Amino acid sequence: MEHPENDAEYKGLAVNAGVEQPSTINPYLKPRPRRHLMTAGEYVEGIVKGNITVLSQAVTLIESVRPEHEAIAQEVIEKCLPYSGRSVRIGISGVPGAGKSTSIDVFGIHVLEKGGKLAVLAIDPSSERSKGSILGDKTRMEKLAVHPNSFIRPSPTAGSLGGVARKTRETIVLCEAAGFDKIFIETVGVGQSETAVHSMVDFFLLIQLAGTGDELQGIKRGIMEMADGIIINKADGSNIDKANLAATQFRNALHLFPTPESGWTPKVLTYSGFYGIGIKEIWDMVDEYIAFVKENGYFDYRRNEQSKYWMYETINEHLRSSFYHNNTIAEMLQQRENDVLDGKLTSFVAAKQLLDEYFKLLK
Repeated sequence: MEHPENDAEYKGLAVNAGVEQPSTINPYLKPRPRRHLMTAGEYVEGIVKGNITVLSQAVTLIESVRPEHEAIAQEVIEKCLPYSGRSVRIGISGVPGAGKSTSIDVFGIHVLEKGGKLAVLAIDPSSERSKGSILGDKTRMEKLAVHPNSFIRPSPTAGSLGGVARKTRETIVLCEAAGFDKIFIETVGVGQSETAVHSMVDFFLLIQLAGTGDELQGIKRGIMEMADGIIINKADGSNIDKANLAATQFRNALHLFPTPESGWTPKVLTYSGFYGIGIKEIWDMVDEYIAFVKENGYFDYRRNEQSKYWMYETINEHLRSSFYHNNTIAEMLQQRENDVLDGKLTSFVAAKQLLDEYFKLLK
């Protein structure tokens, strides 16, 4: 490309260099020091002292999928185990819109007025499409969010409910080591998550609504069989009669179930989370249940059964992870999938071939 300005006839002309552009980096900005990755001992020391910041970082460490974090996380959990087991764990479930977060806010303040510390662990389902979670439960717990003796931690399922449930159980251990003597575990109320939460709590509380159709539909979903107590929310104003009718229907429905292993007959109560009506009666019921199962030995029996359950669940999860992260299996999977789609193999034969290959690799 020719540049006519370089021609000899223009030698008297000069081209200015222009204004020097300032650097895009702020000269007064000091580089941020890299955060020191604490040792397992430092995490445990901070947790046992009740340091919320360290507790939050330790929970993040547990939720991390990085291999180097997993080793430290397991060490932290093991060292915190001697300080755990001294809390009352309560699972709270209900259909979306039942008022779980608002109720937990009211329940939490009521519980904290008696003393102690409360941790709220919310399992928030991730979108199947975007894989994201809102994690907005904390915004509806306005009073608890600013209470000095509360700790609220939402966790996304990110497509793996089993993994999150296990991490939630490990988070319980850390919270107990940090001195939280009451732990609420909230779940969305859509089926599988209830089973996971039921396997890690001492008392399972089911929140229902009145006037939303056939109240006996709850029986079909199997969730009522797990409930140690059922409470009907929004029993206020013109809805009181509907709530009382729903409570009667649920009481009648409970008679259709066999007596629970605990020997406790689940109660059905009405309340209003928004107006704070009937809250004391609910927690009197919870206290009565805990005293009842501690006296007949079911409390310790259930804790032991839950520990066994999570041992087997952890084995299943590690086997599953080992299978899918095996390079040879990963290469075979796509081929077997295509064979199934092309009608060359049935799903069961393809699965058996993959498993046979996997077991050969282990020898």
